[in-house]
Amino acid sequence: MSTEPSAYHRRVAEEKRAAILKAATDLFLASGYDGTSLAKIAEAAGVSKATLFKQFPTKAALFDAIVTESWQVEDAAGPQPPAEDLPAGLTSIGHRYVELLTRPGMTALFRIVIAELPRFPELGEAQFSRGKMPYFESVSRYLADAGRAGSAKVDDPDLAATQFLGMISNFVFWPTLLLTDWAPERAAIEQAVDEAVSTMCARYRL
Repeated sequence: MSTEPSAYHRRVAEEKRAAILKAATDLFLASGYDGTSLAKIAEAAGVSKATLFKQFPTKAALFDAIVTESWQVEDAAGPQPPAEDLPAGLTSIGHRYVELLTRPGMTALFRIVIAELPRFPELGEAQFSRGKMPYFESVSRYLADAGRAGSAKVDDPDLAATQFLGMISNFVFWPTLLLTDWAPERAAIEQAVDEAVSTMCARYRL
């Protein structure tokens, strides 16, 4: 007899996991990381404490999962940006980055980390190592690939990735942490991406 969970049980587990992550994010934002217990999260998610502990034995593990999911690129398994065409590749990456930064809950997640960082420095570590760095490294790898493909001359892919992502996030994301009404028009966001791509091409394109 197979011990593998059925499709039904996998679906139920995934639904419970999603409910837990949403409840945890809402409670962390409302009450802070320290003021939120796993018991409160279980109650808000409509699951038993045993179910929650089975998936997330600690609050830190639950926060890590929230960060990892928030930074996950939906089309990671799809076509990769063309390394041989720097403008097209950077444009694709730029729009993908905008989608990540404007994803519901991303600003709230950063606010949680910033508010709780003095008491819980591990939250900053989770945001940096499980969220930002994997995405940053994927952009750095693309720029290195572009160099090998002969479409760019990039001596320091990490520096180039920092420059490109910084140009976009400085307009699209960082103001949202301080300005509650910051909501640039889509055309302005498109222009920010286009200008970032043009700047990178002027500096690195062969």
